Amino acid sequence: MAKPLKVNQIWMNRIAELLDDMEFGSLHIVVHEGQIVQMERTERKRFGNTGPEASKQVPERTSPRPLRKSGLE
Repeated sequence: MAKPLKVNQIWMNRIAELLDDMEFGSLHIVVHEGQIVQMERTERKRFGNTGPEASKQVPERTSPRPLRKSGLE
């Protein structure tokens, strides 16, 4: 039988901090034997184009990669 997850106010604060300024993305929480052991934050940044001049300022990437912040903080 699975152990119940233990989440106290410290963990709730850590989760809230990781989600606080995220506009687009996800938070992956890994639990082992009823305890949080890892959190991975994947964030996407979206930029609007304002016309043909905008594409000249930023070089295009062929395979976009997410910005990641992982581990317990």
